[in-house]
Amino acid sequence: MDFEFSQEHELLRKTVRQFVDNEISPFIAEWDSKGAFDPIIWRRLADLGLMGVCIPEKYGGSSMDYNSLAVVCEELERGDTAFRTAVSVHTGLNSMTLLQWGTEQQKTKFLVPQAKGEKIGAFGLTEPGAGSDVAALSTTAVRDGEGYILNGQKTWISLCDIADHFIVFAYTDKVKKHQGISAFIVERTREGFSSKAIKGKYGIRSGNTGELFFDDLQIPAENRLGEEGEGFKIAMAALDNGRFTVAAGACGLMMACLEESVKYCRSRSAFGKPIAEHQLVQQMIANMEAGYQMSRLLVYRAGEMKNKGIRNTRETSLAKWQACNFANKAADDAMQIHGAYGYSDEYPVARFLRNSKAPVIYEGTREIHTIMQAEYVLGKREDKKLNRMLPAWPFE
Repeated sequence: MDFEFSQEHELLRKTVRQFVDNEISPFIAEWDSKGAFDPIIWRRLADLGLMGVCIPEKYGGSSMDYNSLAVVCEELERGDTAFRTAVSVHTGLNSMTLLQWGTEQQKTKFLVPQAKGEKIGAFGLTEPGAGSDVAALSTTAVRDGEGYILNGQKTWISLCDIADHFIVFAYTDKVKKHQGISAFIVERTREGFSSKAIKGKYGIRSGNTGELFFDDLQIPAENRLGEEGEGFKIAMAALDNGRFTVAAGACGLMMACLEESVKYCRSRSAFGKPIAEHQLVQQMIANMEAGYQMSRLLVYRAGEMKNKGIRNTRETSLAKWQACNFANKAADDAMQIHGAYGYSDEYPVARFLRNSKAPVIYEGTREIHTIMQAEYVLGKREDKKLNRMLPAWPFE
């Protein structure tokens, strides 16, 4: 058991941190206020090889291991959650799902340009009436000759107005419930597709989030991902990857909370001494550090299981649940340390707190993960090896 990062990991961390400090941090307050970030960021992320960091070179990626993806997400969220979310959705939910479930033809057509950063991928599962209860979705894909006709709506979809390709889930046989859900690769350019951004979000304001609409949208059969009825398994496998990136990002948010809080409590005085010398402030700082260190251990353990090709649903769920809870508490404490100043936009901790709430909700609410962990312990849940696993690292 090795708890040391490799030289490659440390070099990657340094590269992403410099990128965040130079390209994100100086502008994020303005982007957050405007509700959008400069799209040139996508090109710069691609130039650094971060859009396909853990995708094999044969499919246009950088062939780094899965913990390298965690490093990228941790450092990006240190800058702002919107950028980690973009990589989580593009790489974790979409590209890694194509890597695991796609045919060679699908990988060539969709995965290669995504890994290179030439195209952007997203993920369409949630609906107005279907979140944690996936079987409640109402989008349908009806067989029509050599293809399918897609009708329905998705909501809370990250990169809704930006992505070129979406992995979308729909019923092909509603009678079968979970086993009647199928997955499809939907291209924005197809007739019958439209999207609309959601305005007035509490947090992650510079990220693009919204709705997708499918109106008699024709999908060729070769765009079906996996077999008919495998959609639920594909969605759950995708969430293993997405949750991993969310957990890693939460560590980055805790890092940012620590940095800002330490800097502030050393400079701010109360009752004749720096507030860093007050024990209750020290307690909040200590709790942030404890949450950060424990969460990282959970995240990188799950990453190592991914590297070995071992299913990690249980471990990733635990990492996502705990890291997001710790990050939400760290952001709340960071605002408390800053006092009234933390309640304004003069310091970034208000943005940290706003951003910390969404990850506690999406990709499995904390309540869902609580139930999952209890079911594992009580013997009511057991993970079986999927018929298609992510390739173990190093890639062939």
